Amino acid sequence: MKKAPDPIDRHVGSRVRMQRILMKMSQEKLGDALGITFQQVQKYEKGANRIGASRLQQISKTLKVSPSFFFEGAPAGGASAPSAGFAEESSSQYVVDFLSTAEGLHLNRAFARIRDPKVRKRVLDLVTTLAEQSDQARD
Repeated sequence: MKKAPDPIDRHVGSRVRMQRILMKMSQEKLGDALGITFQQVQKYEKGANRIGASRLQQISKTLKVSPSFFFEGAPAGGASAPSAGFAEESSSQYVVDFLSTAEGLHLNRAFARIRDPKVRKRVLDLVTTLAEQSDQARD
């Protein structure tokens, strides 16, 4: 039986992926900069392999962020922590996971380019309405 990745490792990996995609850098290019294969980068991003402190420092320099960036919004405690607040953690992890996808980043970039606050508000209202309709259709 395969052991599931630790939530902290998954979170750190998803933040690596998010920043790498934001910088429009391939896994291969990041791997080359770190002296590792793109498969190793994939394992880091999925949380399958833990990122050591010195490697995290290398990644932070390559991706031009501080090492603490990778822990922002991390679930408290890790795998051995009690499951109190589990719903909140999985909800915030869902957001982090979505923002690390190409679709999530594309949506975020496009939304950020809208300069008029009234238009941004209307887009947000539209998306909220569509999500509520989707929820109602499932019920």
